[in-house]
Amino acid sequence: MEHLVEMTKVSSKGQVVLPRAIRHKLHIQKGEQLIVVCGDDSVLLKKIETPLKERFTEMMKTSQTWAKKVGLTRTDIQKAIREVRQRSK
Repeated sequence: MEHLVEMTKVSSKGQVVLPRAIRHKLHIQKGEQLIVVCGDDSVLLKKIETPLKERFTEMMKTSQTWAKKVGLTRTDIQKAIREVRQRSK
């Protein structure tokens, strides 16, 4: 993969403009979301992409196989979801 290096600045509001060449290369459009990861002295932006239907199906099968292997039930998953939602309130 060819690396593309560009310069940008941080605005007074903490905003960063992604240079046009990078937006074009990654097909980033207005309104798309990015994941922001902070390291010791770096910031990583990752484009959020919806997986293709085939890839999603493959990921679900892998997850279901793992859940069965470790004995995780539908009830266990529903309980965990409820607990996380309660913590976020």
